[in-house]
Amino acid sequence: MAFQIESDIAIAKTLDTSFYLKEEFFEQSKEKIFSNSWQFIGDTHQVKNVGWATPVTLLEKFIDEPLLISKDKNEELHCLSNVCTHRGNLIVEKPCKFNDIRCKYHGRRFSLNGKFLSMPEFGEVKNFPTAADDLHELPLYTWGQWLFTSLNQTLSAHDFLKPMADRVSWMPLQDFVFHPERSKDYLIDAHWALYCENYLEGFHIPFVHAGLNSVIDYGNYTIELFKYSSLQVGIAKEGELVFDLPPSSPDFGKRIAGYYFWIFPNMMFNFYPWGLSINIIQPQGIAKTKVSFLSYVLDESKLRQGAGADLNKVELEDEDIVQNVQKGIRSRFYDNGRFSVTREQGTHHFHQLIAKFMD
Repeated sequence: MAFQIESDIAIAKTLDTSFYLKEEFFEQSKEKIFSNSWQFIGDTHQVKNVGWATPVTLLEKFIDEPLLISKDKNEELHCLSNVCTHRGNLIVEKPCKFNDIRCKYHGRRFSLNGKFLSMPEFGEVKNFPTAADDLHELPLYTWGQWLFTSLNQTLSAHDFLKPMADRVSWMPLQDFVFHPERSKDYLIDAHWALYCENYLEGFHIPFVHAGLNSVIDYGNYTIELFKYSSLQVGIAKEGELVFDLPPSSPDFGKRIAGYYFWIFPNMMFNFYPWGLSINIIQPQGIAKTKVSFLSYVLDESKLRQGAGADLNKVELEDEDIVQNVQKGIRSRFYDNGRFSVTREQGTHHFHQLIAKFMD
């Protein structure tokens, strides 16, 4: 089946419900969408010192690719396969400091940049070692303190992340501090794309989020579209908490309550005066999604104020809606809908990208 979305939002229809309901499309999305995009894998604090290597699993229970982040003796960061090139054993099981990386199965050794070093009992093996005996190295993109990689380096990280980096370039990104106690995972009984669609429009705010609507000026809520991302800008009502924007910001003079950046297909970066909430949307099954909220605080005095005051409440309100939509799209009487020209540009853009990547 070919997914097609009209470029003219005024005549376009939403994705056919088969995308959310058929297992074959869920499986195809692993390679066609997620393997061809850039994914968040952590921050530089996971490998602060020379010699550290930290295991990460890329989209656990979905892509499930075992990787590791390392810092070599030249203080360069690497994203490597965490699978030994001898027999496929997982090499690094927990964050550790090494002089070099050694597989505990048969003793094969690698440098912290992934290059093969030595292997016991392989003196008689011909044409050995070759480049295939090195750990596979993936592209690594660093923005501020945050790290991203792609399984297939066919698309530039700049196309995904540069519009966001440019817009908030005035922020002291290295000063944001991760707060694990303010971070949380949510399990939702819905398709991952339905969750993203809900995020990508402010249309539902007056109907679903009474608390957020009381501080946001819905009439001036805007969205900007980029190649593989979009930005929703929340304008605060008079008297509500806003960013202290410098003259260098393109939004200088505006009452910005929040910047809501979405990066295709599944990353959300929500900047508030208190700091940043990163939301990673992780498919677990065709109707099961894990949403990870990662909190990086810049100014603790501004917590519990403004648009970012109670993210848990907003999340639970969104969950309720998205889970109901998951039930509703199973109806024999619903195939697709239409878009609001003024309010659903972000969702239309998302559907166009899904159609492009799937086809």
